[in-house]
Amino acid sequence: MIMGGITMGCGVAKSNQFQTKKSRKAVTSIQAAVLIQRWYRQYVARKEMRRRYTWNIFQSIEYSGEQAQIKLYNFLGYLMDNFTPTSTERNFVSHIFRENEVCHDVEWERYFCYRNIEVPEIYSGPHMNFPLTADQVTALVEAFRNKRQLHSRYVLQILLETWKLLRLLPNISRISTCHSKEITICGDLHGQLEDLLLIFYKNGMPSLERPYVFNGDFVDRGKDSMEILLILFAFLLVYPNDVHLNRGNHEDHIVNLRYGFTKEVLGKYQMHGKRILKLLQMIFSWLPLATVIDQKVLILHGGISNTTDLCDIARVDRHKYVSALKPPKKRAYHPVAQSSVESEVDDNLSSTKNNQRRASFGLRDCFHSRSLQDLSSRVPRTTEQEKEVQRRQSIFIRGGFSQSQKELNYAPASSESQGTTNTADTSVEDWGQILDLLWSDPMPNNGCMPNEVRGGGCYWGPDVTQDFLSRHNMQLIIRSHECKQEGYEFCHNRRVLTLFSASNYYEVGSNRGAYVKLGPDLVPYLIQYQASSMTRELSLRKNVGKPEHSALKVLREQLFAHKSDLVRAFQEFDKDKTGLISLNDWVIAVESVLCLGLPWRMLFSQLITCKAPGGMFDYQDWFQELSIKEPQMENVDHGLLETLYRHRSTLETIFRLVDFDNSGLITMEDFRQTWKLLSAFLKMEITDEAISDLSVTIDTNQDGNIDIDEFMEAFRLTDKKSRLERGKSMFMGTSNDLTKLEGDPDIQ
Repeated sequence: MIMGGITMGCGVAKSNQFQTKKSRKAVTSIQAAVLIQRWYRQYVARKEMRRRYTWNIFQSIEYSGEQAQIKLYNFLGYLMDNFTPTSTERNFVSHIFRENEVCHDVEWERYFCYRNIEVPEIYSGPHMNFPLTADQVTALVEAFRNKRQLHSRYVLQILLETWKLLRLLPNISRISTCHSKEITICGDLHGQLEDLLLIFYKNGMPSLERPYVFNGDFVDRGKDSMEILLILFAFLLVYPNDVHLNRGNHEDHIVNLRYGFTKEVLGKYQMHGKRILKLLQMIFSWLPLATVIDQKVLILHGGISNTTDLCDIARVDRHKYVSALKPPKKRAYHPVAQSSVESEVDDNLSSTKNNQRRASFGLRDCFHSRSLQDLSSRVPRTTEQEKEVQRRQSIFIRGGFSQSQKELNYAPASSESQGTTNTADTSVEDWGQILDLLWSDPMPNNGCMPNEVRGGGCYWGPDVTQDFLSRHNMQLIIRSHECKQEGYEFCHNRRVLTLFSASNYYEVGSNRGAYVKLGPDLVPYLIQYQASSMTRELSLRKNVGKPEHSALKVLREQLFAHKSDLVRAFQEFDKDKTGLISLNDWVIAVESVLCLGLPWRMLFSQLITCKAPGGMFDYQDWFQELSIKEPQMENVDHGLLETLYRHRSTLETIFRLVDFDNSGLITMEDFRQTWKLLSAFLKMEITDEAISDLSVTIDTNQDGNIDIDEFMEAFRLTDKKSRLERGKSMFMGTSNDLTKLEGDPDIQ
């Protein structure tokens, strides 16, 4: 018994000791788990923070570029409205405002006749016979997958047949699931053929059993916009009741000038590119504006406003708006009609006036003897107006929401300035309806307000959505127009779905693409994807780091391009000329110059490493640290070079506008006029001597012409390009003064 008791006592002691060790291990394990959990949460938080500011950089610069394009177009419209018809300046830009829609159908068919174009025997691409069959379209898709190009004869024939078909379609396509079909809806593709091919691979090609709705923005930024258009148009011709195409804000020849599609077409079809572009202008104007499924789901590209009404949209003459950016005009008188489509220029736009330009530029004056330089004081927006716009931008961007900028007001002008006809009033209202459909974005707050970043349409809130759906007895709005990181996003109590189908839009790994399927129950079934094989090869770390690296590089180039303005802003805080400023002063100065509304305090450590004691930093050393390669041009003022780079995108856009024959060349005189136009638009002075020095430097072969591509290439600050550039036109500048941005796709 004693022995047993002793044994039992020892067992208890060992058991207690074991329990104590076990408890200690458990505590240690729990502490370790807490530490790991805390570290992981911090890691996820840092990753999310980096993801968000990367996204803000991308979107802020993208929307600033769109705003800049509209400001430039409004400025040119102002010249047309205020210069006399015989003025040199007005003739210089008049071809931009040609109204192709006044041509008769017979003229169009004669002008775009394809029968005189021979297909050579050496042509190895697909051959098309009309009417098209599904097998032919499948062969076309396969040809494009293998990087083969369709002959221009077949291109013109497809476009002509598409134009004839679109003219028969209503403004709003109405389709049904028929209690059995699933309808697939795709968002923006932006010339990314890889995404479209992946959608077809995952979901199947369009057919009688597999209808599709493509929701606009087929072109621009990507390199295969023409191929996407031809595929979609071909399927539309084969399945006119099962393939539906809505117009987007990039189906607009004015937008195409800036964002790459015009250049793509002229590069791929050098002999017949001009004819193709002209026909595409008309085709874009005939694209339907919206699609309705089962009377319950509305699909449109941009969005709605508090004045959007489907009955009004259904009766609009949509083909009158070749560019949705151009308001309707009234003709003061009609000159003798021109016989050629090519010479179709309305030189009587001096009486043109609309609410948008009146709000932006003031009432029409008489400019019988003024030059471009005289306009610098009349360019849109006062300093106070610009500050208010910047303030609103900052509020929206800090809130993480996308925005758009609207310089137009819908408040009716006086009858004296607008004209007293009801027809004019109706035209302005119709134009406003189309502009809202193509350019608007949702916002989280109630109400409807003018855009402040993107350039057209409005912001509308949940209350506007609810009212619209109630009035039309609908339950869901599907729209596109905005890049989303997951490829889609619900808002307004899940009554609005944003759908974006161009994956890796800003950079490889930056976002997914998505499409949605709707069955008879009208419940959205979303499918996400990333088309690039490079995405699958990225590690988790690089998946965040690669887009962040590109965004920061873009931002560094943006900062470098504003060096002079930033130095002046820094010196306002550096009264003693020490070369040092504080973090807080740096944040204020940078935002005052770039006006992007970014979290600069958070970005400070990513952009600056040359810190001095006491929380100060040397801004001169900082500019050296940016290490941007500058162009070396002899006999050209350095300040002019900086100005050129800063406004590089605007200058290139003006070049494209001036190059009315799309030859890629402009004369020396047009070169000088281009610079005068740019200086008036930007309210700066460029001397004739400086322009002459620049023209002599650029015209290396002394033929008296300027090659646009060579000119723009001569002023490249960086050697490498990435997906950010997107047709040399993705991110086009800040809201103040547009900057060409290029990224480096490599991870350091």
